[in-house]
Amino acid sequence: MTVTLADVAARARVSPATVSRVLNGNYPVAASTRERVLRAVDDLDYVLNGPASSLAAATSDLVGILVNDIADPFFGIMAGAAQTEIGGPGDGSGRAGGEKLAVVCNTGGSPERELTYLTLLQRQRAAAVVLTGGAVEDPAHQAAVSAKLAKLADAGTRVVLCGRPPLPDGGAVVAALAFDNRGGGRRLTEHLLSLGHRRIGYVAGPPERTTTRHRLEGHRDAMRAAGLGGGHTDSHEEDRLTVHGPYDRRSGYDATLELLRREPEVTAIVAANDTVALGACAAVRDQGLRIPEDISVAGFDDLPFSVDAVPALTTVRLPLFEAGARAGRLAMGKETPPPGGIATIAAELMVRGSTAPPRGQ
Repeated sequence: MTVTLADVAARARVSPATVSRVLNGNYPVAASTRERVLRAVDDLDYVLNGPASSLAAATSDLVGILVNDIADPFFGIMAGAAQTEIGGPGDGSGRAGGEKLAVVCNTGGSPERELTYLTLLQRQRAAAVVLTGGAVEDPAHQAAVSAKLAKLADAGTRVVLCGRPPLPDGGAVVAALAFDNRGGGRRLTEHLLSLGHRRIGYVAGPPERTTTRHRLEGHRDAMRAAGLGGGHTDSHEEDRLTVHGPYDRRSGYDATLELLRREPEVTAIVAANDTVALGACAAVRDQGLRIPEDISVAGFDDLPFSVDAVPALTTVRLPLFEAGARAGRLAMGKETPPPGGIATIAAELMVRGSTAPPRGQ
């Protein structure tokens, strides 16, 4: 049954005019009233300009790209590449042809903002939605995201995940392009072990993120395979040599100081990503230690600045631009989805000057 503006007004106990003012944002409305109207919109799954079931052939020229932080090169590279494919080259005339308008939605890592943007894109009848980066591992949030994506797909929106694992229930997505974070994390730690390192500290990302868990699992798999973890006692040791924090430089700095306090004999530090690794490097130097002579440092992602660090950063390369471009093509229907709608994108170890055998070896 079609949900109308009047239905929303009745549910929110306001006039249809008030509902219109809230949705258009062109007239001041009391905060409590606005919240009541938006809750009614969500409860009834109201979509502007008609029911979702009739919109498969009436999507707009809008494409939403959701990122955690556009200032983070990890997200900026993927979003820029996707936008290039979505916007199209144009013909130089200034006229729009088959191009779409790509809008980057910055969630700030907030699960609530992620759901809000998905709702807004549904109301705008977005032609496609690209969700980038790791997902929050909260069952309630995952269920809410799955429900939102199903509604978007029912309305004709093409949904693509980029750098994000498939949804637990499969989800109504065209494709999920997932990075091999676990394999990359394992190969990075295997490299350090091959150099002779045994006391390896790990600066992890936020514990609730899939990216964090997969990279940390890869690291611990390699440590356990070398006989350095896995038992009850070793499990405590794993936790002692792991510090979680945000994916930013400050986190890398503070976490590294904490690791050095906990274990002064640590000979290598693995960082959750390259930005975190820069903070780790600064902390190491501020303690009067040299890289890699005293402590080796490694990152993840192979962001553009990693090769310009001094010494250049050993890291794991993820093809961020290629993945973003592919997501853009899939969102536009320019490329055939992978078999089963899922593709695992390989991670490549990049060995550079920031890692070396520990002293005395």
